[in-house]
Amino acid sequence: MSASAADRTLLLEREIKAPLARVWSVWMNPETLTQWWGPDGYCCRTKRIDLRAGGAWVFDMIGPDGTVFPNHHRYTLVQHEKRIEYTLLAGENGPKHADARVAFEDLGTATRVRMGMVLATAEIYAEAKRFGAVELGQQTLGKLARFVGAR
Repeated sequence: MSASAADRTLLLEREIKAPLARVWSVWMNPETLTQWWGPDGYCCRTKRIDLRAGGAWVFDMIGPDGTVFPNHHRYTLVQHEKRIEYTLLAGENGPKHADARVAFEDLGTATRVRMGMVLATAEIYAEAKRFGAVELGQQTLGKLARFVGAR
């Protein structure tokens, strides 16, 4: 990874006290993904979803105050119970916001989830940091943990 990419990278990690198969299934199910995705107080309004390599999820993230954040995830890699990679666009076919990856590690009765995001520009990275992207991402993983019944 070049120094410039390293300087634009956000990393998150959480151990979720649920088996890998359960965590993977709620992540890769269009009905359940939209129920937990996003920080506390946020919800998703899906326009279309196809959770496979070559597929996409086009949705609006709606904040607690009603602010709408258009999102478009283009999936480039989906390895069953191992890894997901996608490009995040600011709205359907909008400008590239980031390249993201999620890795899943089977810990037996728990699953380690590691998320990484390389923001497209230093400006987008700085804005994400100001906006609290790391904390909001941790909230999202917390919602996932609660959704699968872990504490």
